[in-house]
Amino acid sequence: MPTTLDLYRPGVAAGLDAQAMHRAATTPDYFGWLAHTSAAGGCTRPIRLTGTLTTVDPTTGRVLHDRHTDDLPDRTLYKACGNRRAAQCPDCAWVYAGDAFQVVRCGLSGGKGVPASVARHPIVFATFTAPSFGTVHHRHIPSHTCRDRRRCDCRPAPCHARRTAATCRHGRPAACFARHDTDDQQLGQPLCLDCYDHDHQVVWNHFSGELWRRTKQAIERHLAALCRRRGIRPVRTVGSTGRVRTVPPVRVAHGKVAEMQRRGAVHFHVLLRLDGVDPDDRAALVPPPAGITVDDLAAAVHTAARQITATAPPHRDRPEGWLVAWGTQTDVRRLDSTTEITGRSVAGYLAKYATKSTEITGHCSTRLTPDTVGDYADPDGNHLARLIDACWRLGRPIHNATNTDTASSEHRQDAVDSGYAGLRQWAHMLGFGGHFLTKARRYSVTFGQLRDTRAAYRRTEEDSADTVTVGTLSFAGSGWLTEGDALLANTAAIRRRECRRAGRQELDAQLAGAAA
Repeated sequence: MPTTLDLYRPGVAAGLDAQAMHRAATTPDYFGWLAHTSAAGGCTRPIRLTGTLTTVDPTTGRVLHDRHTDDLPDRTLYKACGNRRAAQCPDCAWVYAGDAFQVVRCGLSGGKGVPASVARHPIVFATFTAPSFGTVHHRHIPSHTCRDRRRCDCRPAPCHARRTAATCRHGRPAACFARHDTDDQQLGQPLCLDCYDHDHQVVWNHFSGELWRRTKQAIERHLAALCRRRGIRPVRTVGSTGRVRTVPPVRVAHGKVAEMQRRGAVHFHVLLRLDGVDPDDRAALVPPPAGITVDDLAAAVHTAARQITATAPPHRDRPEGWLVAWGTQTDVRRLDSTTEITGRSVAGYLAKYATKSTEITGHCSTRLTPDTVGDYADPDGNHLARLIDACWRLGRPIHNATNTDTASSEHRQDAVDSGYAGLRQWAHMLGFGGHFLTKARRYSVTFGQLRDTRAAYRRTEEDSADTVTVGTLSFAGSGWLTEGDALLANTAAIRRRECRRAGRQELDAQLAGAAA
């Protein structure tokens, strides 16, 4: 089945005209079919469901109407796939990016149940990078002279310039004098594949979530100690069970997005907001004490990034484990009226990366199996093939012993390699098994709340707010029935999406003009 973009290529589109005309000519209620498929319009591979739809009066519980999907067009119910990856389904990813934008923005400026007072809390935008696992080709601009970084045309510096023509221990050049373009395929590739530590990188990806958890705890401990030194007293709160607890007067709420770099290592963009604690209502979002500023929050982030490390569990290939620590480049920026970056721009930036995955590395596949891993993993292949091979090799299972004498040894080996089983499960993600957008519970609104609000709005638009539809449905397949159906449904959806996008741009322009 071609993708949405493939449908408009001349060679493909010519073969779809007959299917599209057949649908429009033979369907008794063609516009009814378009309305029926509008819920999944624009989706690359919609889910087809079959079963019974029951309309119920929520007040009395009385069944008002029963309807089977056999009575619907195509004898099925269409539902959008909901894939967040823009490379897999652009339309569903566009919806997900809008929700991600709201999740991030509400934590910065309030709205949708979050008080607007959070905009006055100290907030920093930090970027945590992975350490170096070997020298790679990169593009570096020492000083920008352009006015707009999004359209930067500054000349980059040489990749890895050296005064002497040095070589690595494998005899390959250790210098590169090229000035790489932004779309250069060499970017992120090691200068020497044999010198690069692929095992360490996939292990770092796999345990980076644990490193972030410890870093977040260190930031909160640093701020709590700072409060004690400055004489800010802890807060006594009463839990739901009536138990009295003494907690620090400040806490940190975060929203985090993971971005995959060209070399295949993840780094994190994190918004950290400093909140206070209300002794009467711990769920309330109140400002922190006056004695703690945004500079203190930034200092706590820098301190934690320098000091916090973790050690991966022992592995049979490396009994001492691997060191998991942040790279040397930790960028921390304040978000307030004195800086050029705004909460809206940061929210848009993070929402964009929430729909991406490993596409920038050149690899994009579903979960690998023993039957398919051979197509991607190669210990002597290119950079990506070696990363996938490292995931599969380090996550290999241990076979059970065949006799009693070796059973205890095998049991010890199984305990030694605990924690690495997930590497095979996430080999298609180069070892990273975390979600690309996460947040603290108190940071902002949730995706579920946004989906519920959207569903309630649709029921109101359809004049069905007084009834509830209960579906007893089962999976019938995925994808459109014909490529012509995909062309017709997606064309209408793309037009609606472009109209909404143009309306949003016009509204933003009016708001910017009013502010000016």
